[in-house]
Amino acid sequence: MKKTPAKTAPPIGRFIDPLTDFGFKRIFGSEPNKDLLIAFLNELFRGRKVIKDLVYNAQEKNGPARYFRKAIFDLTCTGANNETFIIEVQRADQKFFIDRALFYTASKLHGQGPGGSKNWNFQLKEIYFVGLMDFNFDDTMPGKYLHRVRLAEEETGQTFYNKLGFIFLELPNFTIKENAIKTDLERWMYVLCNMAKMEKIPVILHKKIFQKLFKIAEVANLKKEDYMLYEKDLLDKWTAYSVLKTAEEKGMEKGMEKGRKEGIEEGRKEGVEEGKELSVKNLITKFGFTDEQAANAAEVSVAFVKKVRAALVKGK
Repeated sequence: MKKTPAKTAPPIGRFIDPLTDFGFKRIFGSEPNKDLLIAFLNELFRGRKVIKDLVYNAQEKNGPARYFRKAIFDLTCTGANNETFIIEVQRADQKFFIDRALFYTASKLHGQGPGGSKNWNFQLKEIYFVGLMDFNFDDTMPGKYLHRVRLAEEETGQTFYNKLGFIFLELPNFTIKENAIKTDLERWMYVLCNMAKMEKIPVILHKKIFQKLFKIAEVANLKKEDYMLYEKDLLDKWTAYSVLKTAEEKGMEKGMEKGRKEGIEEGRKEGVEEGKELSVKNLITKFGFTDEQAANAAEVSVAFVKKVRAALVKGK
């Protein structure tokens, strides 16, 4: 059987990855930084709504398997007019993502009912779902990254109901180069897609709101505990990607369902092993952890840590 090439874990850059649970919540999910989320949403709604304030109600949805934990996460906010905004990041492809978006919003609509025997005239508050997708819909045109969806009359296109809306962003389809960016929405998209790879702040992002964003996202400004949380989120993201890619390779090689399942399991084990090794390396080199401390933090054996430490010494 063809041996899968060894993978190298991505290094931690100058700025945090906004498509990790830690990164997204740090940038958009705290009260002191809510002006960032308000600015981003106002660009998405393009005057359809003007959001002046938000109150956070964090709500996280975990992935269906242990090694995909935190592949799905969201923020739930209430606007100044009691409207609800669900902002969700979906890293891994999911066949029924739209169905789930509808289910979430329907649950929020249903939850507005008073319950019991209390009289109610069925007047509802507005619900909006914003999905940031690190994958593509099956039938999307190349370059089409923004989808604004509403209930409309089929023949005329006139809005039929204005209290329910969906915005889907296909991040892989955003391919606009830095020198071609013109709007603030394009600037936000460029940040989401590229910030983790940046080593300096582009000239196009030297506006006050983006200056604040980059200051918050500077890895060097993280406390030790936050750095460790971020590192684990990065490892989750990298491991999930490794699992998927290895499964795809094994599936193509086998060409059979049995081969696909074996590939997924083998890829999962390889990704987890390499992810733990990277974590231990960083704990040793960046924070000077002892073997016992690193083993406890990374949830591995002391023997595993000693093996990694020996490899680091040998590589010097």
